[in-house]
Amino acid sequence: MLTKTRSSPVKPSAPEAIANTISEPLNEQSRVPLPNTPYAPEDVPAPGGTETRAEHFRRKALRGRLHGYAIAVVALVAVLIALAASNTAHVKVNWLIGSSRVSLVWLVLAAALLGWGLGSMLSARLHWRTRAPRPPHRTGS
Repeated sequence: MLTKTRSSPVKPSAPEAIANTISEPLNEQSRVPLPNTPYAPEDVPAPGGTETRAEHFRRKALRGRLHGYAIAVVALVAVLIALAASNTAHVKVNWLIGSSRVSLVWLVLAAALLGWGLGSMLSARLHWRTRAPRPPHRTGS
């Protein structure tokens, strides 16, 4: 790994040689002021009251991900509104002991919620059944 030290340039021994003009260490990162965010509160100052480039990039990446999630949620809500608006017709639903007529959008919404709930319960059950074994419980003596 190259390290730079603060020194004057090396004088070339030959006229065609180029002087070493590196004057700052490679491992030092420029510092920028620390913002007041939940991930970097003012009451817990960083050394020198600044953040490194990596910390700054990490904070900006978090902001970008949050904006991406917000855009995805808005798009999902728009799709659900369009689905509801285009499926207002009533359809016949046959049950085991009878039938009924219901709006298609409510039928789709109820099926989605039922599927989500059953999937969540199944996932929790499988997680519980396949978790790592626990150490035996010791009674106090």
